[in-house]
Amino acid sequence: MSDSHVDERFTPLSVDADLTIEVAGTRADVRSIGERVFVMFPSLFGAVQAFRRLPGGSEKRLSELLSRSDLTVEFRVRDRTVAVSGAGARPGLLSELLGVETVEIRVSGVAGAVRRGVAAAMEAI
Repeated sequence: MSDSHVDERFTPLSVDADLTIEVAGTRADVRSIGERVFVMFPSLFGAVQAFRRLPGGSEKRLSELLSRSDLTVEFRVRDRTVAVSGAGARPGLLSELLGVETVEIRVSGVAGAVRRGVAAAMEAI
């Protein structure tokens, strides 16, 4: 017996957004280009805090909804993509190990965000 809602696809959506949100005390800018939405956090710490505040399993529900709507969300820190959810996500072993099986974690993006964060801190000193 299969769930008829699992394979259900929605009409592809196009999003036009330019707003600021606050999650777990961290502000994030949200921008979009057609079927790709960018959520931009100022720091890796803030992005991690926001993800930790999500209710259990919500990343899976979000990913499924985005995929059925043919939308992709890129989570960015310091102009580097650190995670991807939805239609364009390609989760791998790291995602499984971190318990976010439906979210693609980009190691190079995380490393780049850390590097840029350290550089910004050094400049501020």
